[in-house]
Amino acid sequence: MQNTDRTTRTNSTRILGGTQSYWDSEGPGPRITAAETLEGDKVVNASGESLGEIKDIMIDVPSGRVAYAVLSFGGLLGMGNKLFAIPWQALQLDPQNHRFVLDVDQEQLKAAPGFDKDHWPSMADQRWATEIHSYYGSRPYWE
Repeated sequence: MQNTDRTTRTNSTRILGGTQSYWDSEGPGPRITAAETLEGDKVVNASGESLGEIKDIMIDVPSGRVAYAVLSFGGLLGMGNKLFAIPWQALQLDPQNHRFVLDVDQEQLKAAPGFDKDHWPSMADQRWATEIHSYYGSRPYWE
């Protein structure tokens, strides 16, 4: 796998700083890893502003694909935070800094469709899912 820039594309999530030796490393790595190792990872935007952290990874069970990362943003000490379903392909993995990059500013995120811990949307609703993918400018994972 030859890399001409600093971003390597996988099936859906871009990985920053990928190189040939990066893929040849032993053990679990950024290409295949346990979902729980990503929970709690920080999410920043391209300017380095904090957008929160990954709370959950949502799997489309029939297809076996990662559908969304649930981002927790705002609040104080975990109280009053808002949750957002971020299309997996809208995120870039930055393994060197153990974080993800999302190409939105804080104001865009605050205005994004979100939910709270007690009122999750029906993520299997294709209309809802299409709106979420459109908001983040990402192609739906099922296409």
